[in-house]
Amino acid sequence: MEYDYLIVGSGLFGATCAHELKKVGKSSLILEKRNHIGGNIYTENIESIQVHKYGAHIFHTNNKMTWAYINQFAVFNNYVNSPLANYNDMIYNLPFNMNTFYQMWGKIKPFEVAAILERQRAEIKGEPRNLEEQAISLVGRDIYEKLIKGYTEKQWGRPCNMLPPSIIKRLPVRMTYNNNYFDDNYQGIPIGGYTQIIEKMLIGSDIRLNVDYLKDRERWNDMANRVIYTGPIDAYFRYCYGPLAYRCVRFETEVKETDNYQGNAVVNYTEAEIPYTRIIEHKHFEYGTQTNTVVSWEFSEEWTIEKEPYYPVNDVENEAIYKKYRVLTDIENKTVFGGRLGEYKYYNMDQVIEAALELVAHELKD
Repeated sequence: MEYDYLIVGSGLFGATCAHELKKVGKSSLILEKRNHIGGNIYTENIESIQVHKYGAHIFHTNNKMTWAYINQFAVFNNYVNSPLANYNDMIYNLPFNMNTFYQMWGKIKPFEVAAILERQRAEIKGEPRNLEEQAISLVGRDIYEKLIKGYTEKQWGRPCNMLPPSIIKRLPVRMTYNNNYFDDNYQGIPIGGYTQIIEKMLIGSDIRLNVDYLKDRERWNDMANRVIYTGPIDAYFRYCYGPLAYRCVRFETEVKETDNYQGNAVVNYTEAEIPYTRIIEHKHFEYGTQTNTVVSWEFSEEWTIEKEPYYPVNDVENEAIYKKYRVLTDIENKTVFGGRLGEYKYYNMDQVIEAALELVAHELKD
């Protein structure tokens, strides 16, 4: 065997594994299907702006050790995620807080807002059965109709009353004037982009781009003692139980000859009639002062096998299919599965790192 580990995928999970294995003298070969490393956190320099090629990525965590870990590889700024929502050309602050409630109802006192919310929440009796009922039970009918319904149905390609309530259970609702989307103690964006982090993590590992591992897995497997697979779990098992459902994201990116296109990094468009879900202006992630700006329109689409999967659709039906695939992983004596696609699980970036560290610790213990 030429390598100790074959790592399929050069995203944050695979790169963290490679870095940790290298520290203890283990060699790794990284296979990447795309023409660049970094997976979905890849950033590209356009007009001296770090462009988040696969959507906005803001690192946030409450884990001090995880924050220290990622800060080994880059200097992070103090960016605070404060997205806006555009509904019918009216702007609302996110997450839902006293600024949003003032914009919605003209109320400035928390007790006034509480009375409105209590009255509207009362529409839902008993335990919410779907996302629509869950949202109304949290923020009432007005906010649901204007700021949640259209956006969510575009994002997931399904009616809100057909989506599980779990998707929105952690929706932030604040009775303070606080536009910080996250409650985490640590938050920011690496100055100079995310790609540099992956590059540093992969120092000392061999990397091969534009390689579809599944087309010739036996040959690649023969090159290493162990395999860490971060691709889609259903594809690995040749869709023997049928494909799992994912959502795809398509981006249309343009350079604009203006220094400021929308005044904020992220603006959600919550009307169902507007085809895109949000507009990202990348320079605002690093408080850029460049002459031009780079803007991305984000469109959510249904996944098909020839497309890149982004978000697992973790409804009851797909979770049941995933459990069948999960059973098959137990009989794989050489390959372990990890990451968002390998575990069919939505991960934040801090959770990706923590899961990768746990996997490596388990590998080295064995």
